[in-house]
Amino acid sequence: MPAIVPVTDPADPRIDAYRDIRERDLVGRDGLFVAEGRVVLAMLIASTAFRPQSLLIAAHRLDALGDLIAPLAEDVPVFVAAQAVMDGIAGFPLHRGILAIGRKIETPDVDALLASLDGDGDVLLLSAIGNHDNIGGIFRNAAAFGARAILLDADCCDPLYRKAIRVSVGATLLVPFARLARSEDPIALLERHSFVPIALSPSGGTTLANTPAERRNAVLLGSEGPGLAPALLARTTGVRIPMAPGFDSLNVATTSGIVLHHLASHRPTG
Repeated sequence: MPAIVPVTDPADPRIDAYRDIRERDLVGRDGLFVAEGRVVLAMLIASTAFRPQSLLIAAHRLDALGDLIAPLAEDVPVFVAAQAVMDGIAGFPLHRGILAIGRKIETPDVDALLASLDGDGDVLLLSAIGNHDNIGGIFRNAAAFGARAILLDADCCDPLYRKAIRVSVGATLLVPFARLARSEDPIALLERHSFVPIALSPSGGTTLANTPAERRNAVLLGSEGPGLAPALLARTTGVRIPMAPGFDSLNVATTSGIVLHHLASHRPTG
């Protein structure tokens, strides 16, 4: 059983990692991240790629979480505080009353991650997506449609940002991901591991409905507005999702769900 540690003072140095987490989340977390809510906490505890460092629980939630936190190791403290104290620590009202500090155990590079993926399936390659809501939404869709992994270029925001984890409903702790170095050639990496790249763009030469699903597909998605870089588009099959006349803007997270559903529904079998 983990150690239950009462906290009565928001200034207690033992819970420094939780103090003013909104601001701390924006300036870097020394490889750590904040998980919030019961569903996300359950994924963190069950994960083999991540490990909880500590928990901070509102006192009135502790009994209901007994079975969930029972498997935690003895060296993972569970700090327990009254709701008002917890709000004072975080710097804003925490209605869920459940926080945890986690860290990533496994940090494979892109080549190693792709090499670990056997059999059929899809991956996503994200380019310059800086909106945490979109990152969270993409991870949620990837989990829903069984995507094998997500690759992020150097200009994407962190999937372990607190809001991204929350929007993904914990999927950023479930779907394996790795970050490309600026010097890496993403198309060469994908092709070396037999993934066929499909680049989503309003200017794509073929529609999604007419795009065949291969056994191993790589869905390339760029930021809303600029989209994918011309250099990437020039080396891939450009695919578009037809929309109403005069409108060609579709949220990138929504796009990911539509494309992954199409590929999952049309993948060759046998």
